Amino acid sequence: MAPPEAATKTRTRVETALALAARLPELLVAARRIAANVMLGVHGRRHPGPGETFWQFRPYVPGEPIRQIDWRRSAHDDHLYVREREWEASQTVWLWVDLSPSMDFRSRLSQATKLDRAVILMLALADILGRGGERIGMPGLAEPRIGRDAADRLAEVLAHARLTEDWPRLDRVARYSELVVFSDFLADAETTRGRLRALAARGAGMHLLQVFDPAEEVFPYEGRLEFREPESGVTWLTERAGGLRAEYLAKLEAHRSLIRSFARQAGSSFAVHHTDRPAVEGLLFLQSRLSGDASFSGRGQRNTERPAA
Repeated sequence: MAPPEAATKTRTRVETALALAARLPELLVAARRIAANVMLGVHGRRHPGPGETFWQFRPYVPGEPIRQIDWRRSAHDDHLYVREREWEASQTVWLWVDLSPSMDFRSRLSQATKLDRAVILMLALADILGRGGERIGMPGLAEPRIGRDAADRLAEVLAHARLTEDWPRLDRVARYSELVVFSDFLADAETTRGRLRALAARGAGMHLLQVFDPAEEVFPYEGRLEFREPESGVTWLTERAGGLRAEYLAKLEAHRSLIRSFARQAGSSFAVHHTDRPAVEGLLFLQSRLSGDASFSGRGQRNTERPAA
């Protein structure tokens, strides 16, 4: 059930998709602004190896092939230098955003819907990864491709897509690729368990970011309130909303523990990002995970080893 701040009229899946398409130009601008504040090259691929891009000069080591010496650079002083190129090994990264109606929610405690924040984060990450030379795709919607226009390409895909699924198709997600999922992960426990098992079986790297409104985290409701199920529009009335808080928080933590446990077992990352926090925090968390910096935990983020607040 959606909290009472949800729109008085529950949107259909098609209406949600159309409304998102209208906002995409604005969201793309916001994504680019956030990405500009984050360092490029999230995979830390700056190593010597086969490639076309110059990286650095280093001193020549006796025994190396003479053809590797850069004679022009070496002529500037009394040492021999080798020109090294940057290793260029593109990785396939799949990005998926939950487009289901439950994501189209904003409480009074936040200025952004979960859907808008998730889309901004996905486009910002696509922009960084695309500029870093990675292959970027969306399962079932866009095949992986190298290009600095990754954010524009995915925004165009979203603008014309009429799919509002909450989980990606996995048939094209191969072993050793990476999959980043932006979702509220509010499907029932059995569905969530089955999805995570199927995802882990693919052998791909998993990075799960649960995008939550702050009201969903603390349940700040009291008195007589009507809750609405965003998928069906079914309503439920309670006279004492405050009396539900403890049970709600317990169920939320149990559900989150299920996701966290699967992520830990699969060697994957899981974090919670709240829409009242700066979007750059969620982006920095994902950047650190994709670059292999497991010690990083962005401010306001929850990694797989820490309980969510």
